[in-house]
Amino acid sequence: MSERIAVIDYGSGNLRSVEKAMIRAVRDGGMDATVSVVSDAELVRAASRIVLPGVGAFADCMKGLTSLPGVMDALTESVIKDGKPFLGICVGMQLMARVGREHGEHPGFNWINGSVVRLAPSEQYLKVPHMGWNELRVLAPHPVLAHLAAIKNPHAYFVHSFQFEAESQTDVAADTEYGGSVVAAIARDNMFGTQFHPEKSQQLGLDLLQNFVRWRP
Repeated sequence: MSERIAVIDYGSGNLRSVEKAMIRAVRDGGMDATVSVVSDAELVRAASRIVLPGVGAFADCMKGLTSLPGVMDALTESVIKDGKPFLGICVGMQLMARVGREHGEHPGFNWINGSVVRLAPSEQYLKVPHMGWNELRVLAPHPVLAHLAAIKNPHAYFVHSFQFEAESQTDVAADTEYGGSVVAAIARDNMFGTQFHPEKSQQLGLDLLQNFVRWRP
């Protein structure tokens, strides 16, 4: 049966880049899957896998998502109740937290215990936003990150001013160094999230997207 991959459109900013990267990953991997950009609750429910991109402020992204009729309910039903594989990218990952503390305090999905706080590198020369290529360190083996074992000093592309602070280290799949440890990937059950942008991380990112499509939680 062909996989239906839904990329949720809620005005996040990097939507088309994610769509194109996912389509290429599916094509290059020879996988039987279709990729669709959706903003309708029933199309979210019909999907077998869900991707939530995100660029911008936490509260603005949450507002954009909840403004789509029924989509938040469909997302929660699909991911939490039905256990469909979910990939959150950048702010799409951060929204999985209990709360975001960007320009105030704003509720998130509360799927992963933790909060989203401003980056505060220990070295003053490190600028915020954190923008550029950083090395990934895998902290816990995971099928979506399986390809990194064969890569020496794997690097991915980051653009962010806020970071996910997980309450339990068991939910952190990978981190990076930026004036201290910064969460690079979150994983629990059928949920996976990256602070970095796979769609901007060249072959490493495309391989990660292929792993996500092949993943059977």
